[in-house]
Amino acid sequence: MPEITVLDKNHDRTGFDCGVPELNTFLKATARQHDQKGISRTFVLTDGSPVILGFFTLTLCEASPASLPLQYARTYPPHGLPAVRLARLAVSRKAQKQRLGELLLTEAVYRTSLIADQAGVIGLFVDAKNAAARQFYLRYGFLELPELPLKLFLPIATIRKTA
Repeated sequence: MPEITVLDKNHDRTGFDCGVPELNTFLKATARQHDQKGISRTFVLTDGSPVILGFFTLTLCEASPASLPLQYARTYPPHGLPAVRLARLAVSRKAQKQRLGELLLTEAVYRTSLIADQAGVIGLFVDAKNAAARQFYLRYGFLELPELPLKLFLPIATIRKTA
């Protein structure tokens, strides 16, 4: 049975390969350091064993209202706004094409909802790595940001409807 937990020292990071060297390196060399320093939190998907099937990383960020789609920009004050950033999301090559990316994204959205309940955020941002990743996020309700085709935004109102 798949489970999603916070990355810890018992997870086998060495064998993870999603096909993107930067994501592999982050998980293997940086994710736990960022967790310990309070920079971000990485969550891993496993089958109950130490083997990591996929992961995602959340962090907080500040958004400029001017960078939002116009219908949202008009509703916020003209200063930095609190938000959550989906900093990374990856699925192991061995586990791809099993809809695990969707499972990880669903969990990231759910956790964003929990953060919003405690602290207040305007939504979830993600920087898609390429056009295929961009299409993936668009399928789940993310909106494009003006003049930033790979930067996407999921408004808190949309999150509250789905979480």
